Parts: sequence; C-alpha cells; structure tokens
Amino acid sequence: MSEDKRVLNRRSFLRVAGTATAGTFVGGKVYALAAGQTGPAAPLTANDHIQIALLGAGIQGQGDTKVAVQVPGVKLVAVADCYDGRLEHSKELWGNDIFTTRDYKEILARKDIDAVIIGTPDHWHKQASVDAMKAGKDVYCEKPMIHLYSDGPEMIETARATNRIIQIGSQRVSSIIYAKAKELLASGAIGQLNMVSAHWDRNSSMGAWNYTVPLDASTETCDWPRFLGSAPKILFNAEHFFQWRKWRAYGTGVAGDLFVHLFSGTHFITGTSGPTRAMATGGLRFWKDGRDAADVMLGLFDYREGFNLSLRVNFVDGGEESEGLIFTGSEGTMEIAGNSVSISRAPLQKEPGYMISTYSEAMQKQILESYRQKFPLPHPSGPPLAAFEKYVAPDGYRDSYDHFKNFFAAVRSRQPVVEDAVFGFRAAGAALLSNLSLERGAVVKWDPDSMKLG
Repeated sequence: MSEDKRVLNRRSFLRVAGTATAGTFVGGKVYALAAGQTGPAAPLTANDHIQIALLGAGIQGQGDTKVAVQVPGVKLVAVADCYDGRLEHSKELWGNDIFTTRDYKEILARKDIDAVIIGTPDHWHKQASVDAMKAGKDVYCEKPMIHLYSDGPEMIETARATNRIIQIGSQRVSSIIYAKAKELLASGAIGQLNMVSAHWDRNSSMGAWNYTVPLDASTETCDWPRFLGSAPKILFNAEHFFQWRKWRAYGTGVAGDLFVHLFSGTHFITGTSGPTRAMATGGLRFWKDGRDAADVMLGLFDYREGFNLSLRVNFVDGGEESEGLIFTGSEGTMEIAGNSVSISRAPLQKEPGYMISTYSEAMQKQILESYRQKFPLPHPSGPPLAAFEKYVAPDGYRDSYDHFKNFFAAVRSRQPVVEDAVFGFRAAGAALLSNLSLERGAVVKWDPDSMKLG
C-alpha cells in the first residue's frame, strides 16, 4: 500500500494507528442497561393513592391509560369522550363503576380526582389543560402541547399560577436509552456534535391515519358540536371525527404527530432550547383522500449550539416502517434505534496527511522527512477504546411506563418534571415551524428563549 493511501485510509488508521490522545481501538462491545425501579420504594399509604380521569378516550388516550394504571397506586375513576361507543368500551376495559360523560367539565368538578390524562384532538389540548389546572387537577397532556402558537404562553402561565404539575406525553424524555445517549454525548463520546438526522417513516393505511370508522357513527352517537369546539363549524363528518389527524383544523400534521417526538428527544439529549431557523418542504404525494395535511415532509433546522437537524417523515416509504435518530460528531456517530443506542467511533486524524505522488522522488522524500518531523508516527497510549459500543434496554422495556411513573412521582412530591409546559412548548413550537415554512414557502425564524416567532 502506498504512503498516500495509508494516511488517507480511515479504516487502516483505526486498525493500526490509534490517536495520540485516545489510545487504540478494539472491536465492538455490547452493554445491557438496567431498567428503572418498577414500583414504589415503600408501601403506599392511603394518601399516596392517585385517582385519575381520562379526557379523550381515542387510540392514544386509551393506550396511555392502560399504561398509567399499571403504575402502583394509580386508579382510573372517570372517562370523558364525545363518542358513546368509547364510553361504553371504557366500562368494558375498566369496570362498570367508571363514571363516563361527554362533558369533561363534569369530571373536573369532582373533588375525588387528582390528575387527568388529556388524549383529545390537538385543537382541544390547550383548553382542556387550562380548565383542568384551574380546577386543581394535575395534567398529563399528549403531544404536541399546542395546536396554535398562542396556546403555549397561556398553558405555561396557568401552570405557574395554579401550581399544578403538567407533563407532556413524549415519553422519550423518560427513557433509559435517551438518558444514556445524553450521558454519552456529554462525555464527548462522538466529539463535537455537528449534525442530527432523524426520520419516522410509515407504509400502511393505519399509519397514514386512516383509522376505522365505527358503523354507528352519527350525530346521535357522536357529540359533533363538542368535538368541533373552536374549529370551523361544518356539517357532521365521520371521517373528520375519527380520522382528525388528517385535517389541520383539529391536528398538526406529521410535524405535530411525529416531528415533535424527534424534537423532544433531540432537545433532551443535547440540552438545547430549540432551533433558530427552519425550512421545510413536502406535500401530499399519495394519500389524496381529501385530507389537507402533508404525507411527506422534510425539515431542516439551525441550532445556535453549532449543529443542524434534519428530519423526515414519509407515509409512503415503500418499505418497512422505521424510525431513528443519528447524532454525528467530529469523532464518531451515535444512533438510537428501537430500544438501543450505539456509538461508532471514527475520529478525525490528528495529522493532516499529504498528497505527493505526482512530485519527483527527491521532492517526495524531502516532504516526507519534513512531515515526519512535524508528525511522528503515533504510538498508542491509554486504555483501548471500542470502535463500536451498543447499549441495550432489557427485553420488554417501555419508556411510556417510566414516563407515567415520573409523572405520578411528581404529583406526589410536587417536584418539577423534565417535560413541563416550557419544554413541551419549545418542542411543539419547533415542530410546527415546519408547517409554517411549508405554508409560506420560506425560511421561518424562531426565538427558543422567548418562544416567539421571528
């Protein structure tokens, strides 16, 4: 192998040279992460028990509640929804003693309820959260926290004024995988961060929000006026009611449904408050069924910390559904996929290398001698580092359980949660920049400190 090729071949560098500061590299290592404690540290007293209600018993709301009631000391006592069939099914799931109603304010008036899970469509998040906090209830609000930018300040101020706990439902913030990723990044495992790339692709009708409409859907079984709330008043439409994510009058599109998870994870790991500029493109590429929310979206975001974020959602990816986050640094990459986080190290060489093959042999010799005086051949020092490391969560691990466990711990202790209203607004506000950019066909500016559009 020529000298030119040797100094320019990164794999060769990793195999034989090491670095002057980090030592040599060895093969891959896999580590098992320990799950958090799954129950309370001590037996619960009667005063420690938490009674909750579900406001919005759709797919996400029921899924959340099934996890929440597995946390010791938590009991569901009431459910509100605008479709009678979901109220009936709530009793089938959790017993006939469950109080059910179409009007969530009947639930908020009860004194025996400590906290609520808000699983309503996005356009109800702010009002339901504000009403609940003013009624003295702690709130677990599904993501995205907001439907409109004006929702955020009111929710933040209400939480402050009422001294209520509010946690937003992007569970990655409580994940042991994301906690490990945060630790690895802070330790310098991949050097200086310069790029984060993330995607969440789907390839199914259900994944594209074409949820099954019940056969009895009508103005008799569905409280259409209550569902509409602040949305434009139109005649009853069962698809709008049960597939609301497809319309921006009620939802926030792929940005609010999926981008927001990727923002929450990225912000938690990096410790950033959010991007300063955003640009997005995309549109309706396949699911042209009357919806007005894009099924393909690409977003690019600038961060003042010195890295960029690239996001992609494709509802027609033509392959397996997948999601993932890749953090790229000056000395390696960190990838989160499923319940694991892995590090691949490929440090930038300390010496610059040289290209001398087109020069005379005499000149090549002079350059090489001069080069080696400045950059002697490195000698491995220190303990060897793994070129590849992988950290894996235990089988069956669910970050959703940890997220609810953290929420209920805060309800008991009155200590702050990580994903509070400020964190939630910064994640959702950043995500919805994509919708604004797509609408305007232009770059959109955002102040992550004041949480205001530029």
